[in-house]
Amino acid sequence: MVKVSAADVKKLREATGAGMMDCKKALVEAEGNFDQAIDVLRKKGQKIAAKRADRESTEGVAVTRINDAKTEGVAIVLACETDFVGKNEKFVALGGEFADIALNYDSKEDFLAADFGGMSVADKLVEQTGVIGEKLEITAFEKVSAAYVGAYTHIGKIAALVGLSSAVDKADELSKDIAMQVASMGASILSYKDFDPAYVAAETEARIAVIEKDNIELGRLGKTLKNVPQFISMSQLTPEVLANAEEAAKAELKAEGKPEQIWDRILPGKMERFISDNTTLDTEQCLLDQAFIKDEKKNVAQYVKTYGDVEVSTFKRVTLG
Repeated sequence: MVKVSAADVKKLREATGAGMMDCKKALVEAEGNFDQAIDVLRKKGQKIAAKRADRESTEGVAVTRINDAKTEGVAIVLACETDFVGKNEKFVALGGEFADIALNYDSKEDFLAADFGGMSVADKLVEQTGVIGEKLEITAFEKVSAAYVGAYTHIGKIAALVGLSSAVDKADELSKDIAMQVASMGASILSYKDFDPAYVAAETEARIAVIEKDNIELGRLGKTLKNVPQFISMSQLTPEVLANAEEAAKAELKAEGKPEQIWDRILPGKMERFISDNTTLDTEQCLLDQAFIKDEKKNVAQYVKTYGDVEVSTFKRVTLG
């Protein structure tokens, strides 16, 4: 049997992260050949990965990286099976190493094929599956390019990237605030203008059906019924729809006996309420139309305007699970 020195075991452990005994066994099997020992550990990882292929990897760490010029950013999720591993310092550090590499690539496919210390990122994941004993995979990869890119990560579980149209004064502050908004509120689209009309129509029908069903039960219990909206997005509120809503509001004021000379003071509030009641899809899914988390008197679009001639051009969000 080949004698293996403690120095060789230590060297292999530092190179792979495997346990001392695993490294010693690999070196013995490889008859002291360092490269072959790495291959032995890799094959062990392949076997473990195959056995755990059907496991769910819903824990892990979300990581972002931004280049020095602040014009490109990447967000990835290195996933594992348990929270115990996900919080391990070495695992988190590995996620950071992967993110450093990911910043140089535009797609998950190219990133997985990239070099990681003499092997591909994909092979490194397999190797570390053998070392850690849990299924590891990259479950999310998002890249953003813009005039200025900022990021925010929430306790390693959610990460967001935001691209701005220009590098205005305090762009770092603005981009971080908007990235925090994305992480917290989970917008899926930038503006209501980007919605597919067919999606809005189907979602309107579905939401109204749910509310009407709820109202049947509320009515049976003698409770206050929910408001049934006519619409759910600003994309549906055409000039004609708004004009009709204003006429309906005027008719309501007249029926209530309100003097016509004070209608101008009441109508703006009624129209604001009409728009609020009929744009629920926008406030849930459209970043620019959401109430800003640090000042709910403003929506995100209004907050961005306070920084001058700049717009949010794009955003991405990744999360565990």
